[in-house]
Amino acid sequence: MERRTFLKAGAIGTAATALASPAIAQDIRQWKMVTAWPKNLPGPGVAAQMLADRITTLSGGRIDVRLFPAGELVPGRGVFDAVSEGTAELYHAVPAYWGSKSKGILLFGSQPFGLRADEQFGWMLHGGGQALYDEMYGRFGIKPFLCGNSGPQWGGWFRNEIASAEDLKGMKFRTTGLASEMATKLGMAAEAMSGPAMFQALQTGALDAGEFIGPWTDSALGYYQVAKNYYWPGVGEPSSAEECGVNAEAFNALPDDLKAVVQTACDSLYTQVWTEYTTKHAQALRALQAEQGVQVKMFPEDVITASGNAAAEVIDELRQDDDELVARITESFVSYRDSVGPYMVFADNGQMNARAAVMGY
Repeated sequence: MERRTFLKAGAIGTAATALASPAIAQDIRQWKMVTAWPKNLPGPGVAAQMLADRITTLSGGRIDVRLFPAGELVPGRGVFDAVSEGTAELYHAVPAYWGSKSKGILLFGSQPFGLRADEQFGWMLHGGGQALYDEMYGRFGIKPFLCGNSGPQWGGWFRNEIASAEDLKGMKFRTTGLASEMATKLGMAAEAMSGPAMFQALQTGALDAGEFIGPWTDSALGYYQVAKNYYWPGVGEPSSAEECGVNAEAFNALPDDLKAVVQTACDSLYTQVWTEYTTKHAQALRALQAEQGVQVKMFPEDVITASGNAAAEVIDELRQDDDELVARITESFVSYRDSVGPYMVFADNGQMNARAAVMGY
């Protein structure tokens, strides 16, 4: 090639590169993530930031996600509407907060005497849950993904000791989702409020008791300072899934590779978040007992029995809901729960009970 021809070709290549660069820059999407949590709250606040960072990283920066904690752009309980209306492109929260939209939504987060964290993801992937999840949230212009799980939540922080189910009647109790309906059937006055607000209410006596998540997050919020009786098991929420809701219009406008990035980011965080909760809950519980004088107590047997009866009523009402989609979601959940439940008696339950017996836990 002659030198003049080579220089001409090089100039064309340089010009093409210069023209291509702005096009690449214009392909970057600036997405706002709103969350239901204070920034970096141990547990969900940390998980939300991890998700924002993971989407940005896996997309090679083509989706640049900026996180806005609760109250910075919209209130924590306003994130669903913000994404539905397009004020933000995605949110991080839990399905338990959206019961006013449809009770069917609540089943995708947690269910009294329901699914463990692994079973919840199993229902989504192998039991038809994701299709129903998409159908329900599609009514609101949102594409939903599960992106984490707290594992078993706790029964709650009680200012006074509980001797029987009778002691629950008239008690003002903070909880959310279907667990609040179970609590109401037990004669409690269920209150929905943020984690920080729950501390203030326990401190002033506006609440008699409340549950939020588990030892790791609960320690950070200081509940042990105002209530020393920490009850288990948290039968109202055997697990609690965290979710990412994406504005459907924004999601559908993505090329296929970036749609896969969002889904992969959410899916890949589910187990990472769940196992971090498990690890840090265990560490925090030891510290609460050894350093803060927290009394860990099991609910009396009649409380568990009464709770089970109340939970059965809650599920039966959902099965008979006038909204046929709610009824279908409930039937799908019940079918999956009852298909894996008997196996877990031999598998996970069997192994855990055997280990506890041998190790003396």
